[in-house]
Amino acid sequence: MNAGPQATLQGNQRAGYRYSGIPSSGPADLISHAIANRLVGNHASESGIEITYGPFSAEFRAPAAIALAGAVAPTSLNGRMASFHETVFVKQGDFLEVGRPDHGLRTYLAISGGIVGDEFLESGSTYLPAGLGGFGGRALRSGDVVETSPGTEMALGRERTPDALKFPLGNSFALRASEGPDYTGGGVPLWTEQYKATRRASRIGIELDGAFPEIDAIANLPSAGIFPGALQLPPQGRGFLLLPDCQTTGGYPHILQVNRSDRHLLGQIRPGDSVMFLHRTREQAAGDLMKKQELIASWIHGFRL
Repeated sequence: MNAGPQATLQGNQRAGYRYSGIPSSGPADLISHAIANRLVGNHASESGIEITYGPFSAEFRAPAAIALAGAVAPTSLNGRMASFHETVFVKQGDFLEVGRPDHGLRTYLAISGGIVGDEFLESGSTYLPAGLGGFGGRALRSGDVVETSPGTEMALGRERTPDALKFPLGNSFALRASEGPDYTGGGVPLWTEQYKATRRASRIGIELDGAFPEIDAIANLPSAGIFPGALQLPPQGRGFLLLPDCQTTGGYPHILQVNRSDRHLLGQIRPGDSVMFLHRTREQAAGDLMKKQELIASWIHGFRL
């Protein structure tokens, strides 16, 4: 394979280990990962390949069913155009090429049976900062060979993602969010500002440039638990929006929390994209989550955000 700038194995999240400093990891765009798995008959949390901004290519050494979801990129199979959001059957020797997406950042490749990776704390997801899980704890490199579990590709029909689950991606993101515990409402109105994602971006988080509210005693807060979707405000004045590989505690002001219903979109924000936040009360956030959960579970049984 040719793995491009960064491709990692991601599967189920590590739940229940934040007390020991281990983050959840897993797909940055949880829904796109689950959709790709559903298209090949896998459980939603089977390990697949998270491709960050392409290009990516791979030769298959055995027949399989594959599917692509997430950031749509020019893609070919043996030189002929291949589609996203549908089951594709490959034979031994077939060659897949995935280019760079025009919008969004991460593309998900699922293979029937799921990819076999190194497990750590009941998950095969790669946690790059500590070199744990996945493929030796690292990003895939050109020349790597990954193995899959036995799949059911011969029994599958051709599946397509329902239109209601194809979340469109552009160069601007409006994210539903609620106040964080350290938001005081002073100065710049957080809910009317537009921010820009900088080049400081990874699976840990995304830096946002723009005007942020004033926070009292910005450098004197005790460390507290922190989760993906949190927007922290470090002293230099740029916000930092956390993703699945983020730390488990932090002392910077936690001024906002992206609601769970929209958290999957964080994995698709790329440098230069604009971001704004839509205020939701706790009750509204719970309702938004329930609606999206029901929508996805109607097609991906047992899936939970």
